[in-house]
Amino acid sequence: MTTSTTEQTAVRYERDADGIVTLTLDDPNQSANTMNDLYISSMQTAVDRLYAEQDDVTGVVVASAKKTFFAGGDLKKMVQATPADAADVFAMAEGVKAALRRLETYPRPVVAAINGAALGGGLEICLATNHRIALDHPAVVVGLPEVSLGLLPGGGGVTRIVRMFGLQEGLMGFLLEGKQLKAAQALEKGLVDELVASPEELVPAAKAWIQANPEAAQNPWDRPGYKMPGGTPKSPALAAFLPAFPALLRKQTKGALYPAARAILSAAVEGAQVDFDTASRIESRYLTSLVVDQGSKNMIQAFFFDLQAIKSGSLRPQGIEPYRATKVGVLGAGMMGAGIAYVCARAGMQVVLKDVSDENAAKGKAYSEKLNAKAVSKGRLTEEKSAELLGRITATADPSALAGCDLVIEAVFEDPGLKAKVFAEVAPYVNADALLCSNTSTLPITELAEGVDRPADFIGLHFFSPVDKMPLVEIIKGEKTSEVALAKAYDVVQQIKKTPIVVNDSRGFYTSRVIGFMVNEGMAMLAEGVRPWTIERATTQAGYPAPVLQLSDELNLELMAKIAKATREAAERDGLDVPEHPGTAVVDRMLEAGRPGRLRGKGFYEYDESGKRVTLWEGLAELFPVAEVQPPIQDCQDRMLFAEALETAKCFEEGVITSAAAANIGSIMGIGFPPMTGGAAQFMTGYQGADGEIGLAAFVRRADQLAETYGDRFRPTQYLRDLAASGGSFPA
Repeated sequence: MTTSTTEQTAVRYERDADGIVTLTLDDPNQSANTMNDLYISSMQTAVDRLYAEQDDVTGVVVASAKKTFFAGGDLKKMVQATPADAADVFAMAEGVKAALRRLETYPRPVVAAINGAALGGGLEICLATNHRIALDHPAVVVGLPEVSLGLLPGGGGVTRIVRMFGLQEGLMGFLLEGKQLKAAQALEKGLVDELVASPEELVPAAKAWIQANPEAAQNPWDRPGYKMPGGTPKSPALAAFLPAFPALLRKQTKGALYPAARAILSAAVEGAQVDFDTASRIESRYLTSLVVDQGSKNMIQAFFFDLQAIKSGSLRPQGIEPYRATKVGVLGAGMMGAGIAYVCARAGMQVVLKDVSDENAAKGKAYSEKLNAKAVSKGRLTEEKSAELLGRITATADPSALAGCDLVIEAVFEDPGLKAKVFAEVAPYVNADALLCSNTSTLPITELAEGVDRPADFIGLHFFSPVDKMPLVEIIKGEKTSEVALAKAYDVVQQIKKTPIVVNDSRGFYTSRVIGFMVNEGMAMLAEGVRPWTIERATTQAGYPAPVLQLSDELNLELMAKIAKATREAAERDGLDVPEHPGTAVVDRMLEAGRPGRLRGKGFYEYDESGKRVTLWEGLAELFPVAEVQPPIQDCQDRMLFAEALETAKCFEEGVITSAAAANIGSIMGIGFPPMTGGAAQFMTGYQGADGEIGLAAFVRRADQLAETYGDRFRPTQYLRDLAASGGSFPA
């Protein structure tokens, strides 16, 4: 028996001869199911019908007709919500949950048949069922990642997870980190109850469970005598530990303000002290506060819309055949080359790792051996798979071993002459149309292209360290780089499971150029007499992953001085006037003091014999005396954020970067721009002033305030002023 109405529905209703109803989630207007208005009305109608036909129904299966089970909330609608819409947002959340609560308390067993990704709202639908069966397939991932979008699981996720797992495991294991679990992991964690091997088995397995468990129509928290795992906040054992939760969260976020994480913690703890329906309303209120806040809009822009656009190829030249590399030659087996060899081998490529000697090349391969050994010891990799991966890496000093390579990635020292030399050495052996890539972080690609015989096939691939962990690759187009080469490079980056951004050529490109201004600003504050610990705390409280002086030690002051010198010389050569940044003098003074950074065991910090960082160097106070009057910590934070954002605007102005998505994802994933801002471009367009005004005009006004106090380097250019005045924005 199927739905007879001709009205559009996103939830198809079908009852079989055994009385089992299958509710199939299938939005007719979209490739993915979302919690839009059609879904909300369709689910309400379907649940109404279940109750109307209750006597003829023996159980319910919730299935999906899409590749992904259910994609979650309607983010396009959420980003449009303002504080004036709070009542409507709250009503929407309550409406979504009312239907799911009625489904959950239906007096017949309800089973979720999970055929694809069930993240966020998708998993929340499943949590409202009595039993969850998932397809054991790599495409099936489940979890509640809302915290990464500045939201909380407001479709019942917080309320049910806390009741399933208890406060501690619920918060730490699922809600605060937003982990996404493969089917087998979800089974192990208890998020799903059963796995099947093929899609064909899914709905039959769900129906079989209903027939075997006709009385299983109540979730544990709706049964008499239910006790929350680990106890409620009133129980002595948990009450003693509860005050540590906010402190642990603060430690995890390094003091940075992430409203979503705080809201999740509050909703979970408050909800654990009351009945289910009250807890659900508390959850809706916290969700509403986040949805109408600018912070969630910033994070949704970056981590959903921008990331989705990049993954779908928005920065790739269109109309060019997809490309897949099969054999790569990696030139240079140092730390970067070794990491690049590993990620290429992990992606299934044959890898030739070449260095000046077999011994050096073997040391580079040993990096992969070490990573694999660690993965095997933790059960993440089998010995067989490890041997396969290592078997794909050939370590050699022989250039002829690169015969048949359709991809070359050079990763030697930042010396144009050396780079030209290693390319020339392998040119006779690699394929005539092999893509030629240079992993440089600062040297202009157009200049490096002069050292190869095929500049049209030459492109920059800027990897970040450590390569095996960092998710971003910055692709740099030279003046002569062809569109085919760019498309190939984009495909290669995605082939090795990294996120590509595309920028045009200039010294430092986008990421290295921009991070330099943040680091310089941190050092300028030191020169002005701002307390070193204030600078470090301001960095992490702004949301950066590492304090700026600590970061400077890692980056190495000798390298900074070398880059600054090269930049100055290039500017002089081009007849440009580059004002000296006040932070540069700090680099010079630290080098004079013999403290270039962690590599030498002495920098802004002290290091023990094993190289472990101990504490800030006591001599800093002598070199840079602390001023009597200290600036507000908000100014310290803003100086670093605005330094990077203003330089990002100049990159747009100069055509170095042409996409806000690339600027946002590049700044967050590549150089640690605070995630809650949505990235360097979104930080400007979504900036909220002290008076509540949001947008570029508010950003320009605050920049001018900083310029009045701290110098003209904070003055926005006319380009940015005109953009703000016109109500414009950066290209998507």
